[in-house]
Amino acid sequence: MPFLDLQTNLPASSFPEDFLKKFCSITAAALGKPEDRMNLVVKPGLPMLIAGSCSPCVMLSVSAIGVTDTAEKNKEHSAKIFQFLTSELGLAEDRVVIVFHPLGPHQVGKKGTVMSFL
Repeated sequence: MPFLDLQTNLPASSFPEDFLKKFCSITAAALGKPEDRMNLVVKPGLPMLIAGSCSPCVMLSVSAIGVTDTAEKNKEHSAKIFQFLTSELGLAEDRVVIVFHPLGPHQVGKKGTVMSFL
């Protein structure tokens, strides 16, 4: 049950209508999770600065159970996600930052309980 929070200073008009569906598909495949378990939000038009510059940029937070807990896994995830974001949004790699957060099943609530009990 991954959670992806994409924040950007790009305007909403920079995102094609099918962006969320494509982003869901790419990230689900990258993380090895079913698409129906993905949770995504895109927050466009934010005042942002990365590496001292307000040029177009993206900060992505990826939180997930069991797939973001090692450098080796995150290196693979990062490569696939960077490829998509840079090509889809026309950004250079140095204008995209991804932060990975490992979650335990006890940290995700669903259906009135936590994932540990589902």
